[in-house]
Amino acid sequence: MNMNVPSVYPIELRVNGEKRTVRVRAAETLLNALRDHLGLTGCKPGCENGDCGACTILMEGLPFKSCIMLAVEAEGQQITTIEGLAGSPVQQAFVHKQAFQCGYCTPGFIMNGQGLLDAHPEADEETIRLWLESNICRCTSYEEIHEAVRAAITSKNAGKPATGNEGKEDGVGGYTSHPGSR
Repeated sequence: MNMNVPSVYPIELRVNGEKRTVRVRAAETLLNALRDHLGLTGCKPGCENGDCGACTILMEGLPFKSCIMLAVEAEGQQITTIEGLAGSPVQQAFVHKQAFQCGYCTPGFIMNGQGLLDAHPEADEETIRLWLESNICRCTSYEEIHEAVRAAITSKNAGKPATGNEGKEDGVGGYTSHPGSR
């Protein structure tokens, strides 16, 4: 019996449009591979059990929590991190809407919002609310986050950059029927 089992394995990841080879342990999470081996620290360790969403990345255009996915499972998949979304409509809307405070959870929310924008470009208020439920923020109201995602969707459908003024129904800076205000 051969006992020379390798302790690390080379895998090829397609991250932000580039092919990158990394050597990972069999049990290493995608979150750790991205942060420790590729220096992509935008995805954050939070709960490290899939509850908070701070580690959210896009894989083949859909949000995944990188803390509960093994790096070897992502081999050959197209991965996008927050670093790969520079200047995206969702990112711009978060800035314009000031949809953050400490910023720790912001990359995860932006990634989730981008996944929503790509999968459901005409998402209604309920769909936005449901998609945002998978992420947690401990220091800000979810209203600004919801408004930022709504602004990105509205601006994409109108074919213009997100300024943060999109989707306002009451004319004074808020939604008259925001699901979180019930």
